[in-house]
Order: sequence, then C-alpha cells, then structure tokens
Amino acid sequence: MELISFVIPCYGSEKTVEPVIKEIKQTVAGKDGYDYEIIAVNDCSPDNVWNVLVGLAKEDKRVKPVHLAKNMNRPGAVMAGLNLAEGDIVIIMDDDGQCPMDKLFDLIEPLHNGYDVSMADYPERKQSVFKDFGTIVNKKMTEWVIDRPKDLQFTNFMALKKYIVKEIVKYDNPYPYMTGLILRSTDSIKNVPMEERSRLEGRTTFTFSKMLKLWVNGLTAFSIKPLRVSSLLGFVCAALGALFGLITIIRKLLNPAISEGWSSIVAIILFVGGLIMLMLGMIGEYLGRIYISINESPQFVIREKINFEKRENRDE
Repeated sequence: MELISFVIPCYGSEKTVEPVIKEIKQTVAGKDGYDYEIIAVNDCSPDNVWNVLVGLAKEDKRVKPVHLAKNMNRPGAVMAGLNLAEGDIVIIMDDDGQCPMDKLFDLIEPLHNGYDVSMADYPERKQSVFKDFGTIVNKKMTEWVIDRPKDLQFTNFMALKKYIVKEIVKYDNPYPYMTGLILRSTDSIKNVPMEERSRLEGRTTFTFSKMLKLWVNGLTAFSIKPLRVSSLLGFVCAALGALFGLITIIRKLLNPAISEGWSSIVAIILFVGGLIMLMLGMIGEYLGRIYISINESPQFVIREKINFEKRENRDE
C-alpha cells in the first residue's frame, strides 16, 4: 500500500477547501493500492477555514489540519506540511480548486518511471494579467539566477518522492524558496500537460507585496549572481568615470576657454550615487537575511495540529 500525502496551504478558502478535500478522497478511493493523508495548513487565515478543517478532521482521521501561530505566506505553510508528511509520494496543491485532481495519477505516473518530481504544465493559465506578469518575471529571474531550465514549468500542482521531501526539509532557514530547493535537490523533473481549472470561488490572495517578496526571495535565496552583477556595474562605472575624467582633461588642455560643466558633474554624481545606494541595498538584503538566519527565525510555528497520532501497520 503506497501512501500519498497531500499538502494544502490554506488561506481565505473557507468555501473552497471542503470540496477540494472531498474530491481528493473520491479520486484516491477509486484507485487500488493507495492510501492517503491530507495535511491542510491553515496559514492564519482571517476567515473560518480552521473550523471547517476541524469539522472535516472529525469525520475522517486522514484529514490532518495544522494551525500556524502566525501568517507565514505560502512557502512557510508548505514547509510546515512537508515536515509533517509521511507519504511515499507527496502532492503539493492549492486550496482553490484550480488543480485538476482528475489528473492526479497522470501526475504521479512519472515518479514510477524514474523521475523524482513531476509538475503540472498548463498551456493556458487561468489567472489574472497581474499574476501572469508575476509568473513571467519570476520564471525569467530563476532562469538567470539559479539556472532553471527554460523548458521547465513550475506550478502549484506537483508530486515529489519521499527522499526529495526529506532533502527539502533539511533547509531550516527562514526564507524557503520551493523552486530553488527542488532544483538544488534534483534535475530529474518531468512536466505533465493538463488543463488548469478555474477557481471555485473568490479571487486570488496573491497581492503585489507577496509577489515582491517572492521576487526578492528568488533573487537572493540560492545565488550570489546579483552581487557579482553589483561588482561588474561598479567596475563599469569606475571605468566610465576615469574615461570621462581623461576626456575632460584633454579637452581643457586643447581649449582652455571651455567652462566647467556643473550640470554634467551633478548628473554624474547623482547617477553614481544612486547606483552605489542600489548596490548597498542589495548587499544589505543579503546581510539582513544572514542576520535573521543566524538568529534562527522560524519558517513556521505550529499552534495546533489534529489527527497526527503515530501511524502504525501501514501495509495492512
């Protein structure tokens, strides 16, 4: 009997998480040889998600709600679920009904054929223009910063082997970035084409501030390329400054009547000063993350969890 762990970060999904969980049960029940657990992580949602999850947990011991003490955003909630998952296969998915659960075993199949991770590949994304823009920027950034393959799509519906999950949860720093954690663990990743569903209800909670945090996290989490770019820009500016200074001296020697260029000097000072502040800010971001990591700021804090009694006789 193979155990599937479903990890579902929950936020603002009071009306959608129950049908999502019911569909999971129906899908797995229709396939022999599999058991399941559903780890639903309430990321301090402002609505009634926790009470809904508690009610579902009373009906089925396989539903295992987790209540975080504070909002940690999706990456922290996912890491909380992965740390508690016991499955031979772990599925990470959303709580809004967009993940096509009828394609679950299509998603799992590559794991039985030698791949470590498989992910849904949606030819057409059913999301806002704003979120599309964020997805494109994040993709291009990770291609440059952490050498993500250009033909590989990362989505919120994925399946991972147990040993990959164990490797991922070794990362205990406060800035988890799932794309980077997967890519540093394996390159045996398969995309599975399928159609993304529309949200069951409501709108995305993926705000601009969350998008910005995702970009910054992806930019600084697993690469020092931005710092190398800072060094390169510093060298280029220094070289341009030296060249400009040399040209100014030559012009003055050739034509002493040339007046001093106050406006050009101010423009150069403002440009170089702004560039220096930008680079210092980037270095400061890295140092700040190091400081917070040294202080052992947690990825997540669990306030309460239900139905996590020790599993016994799994193969019975």
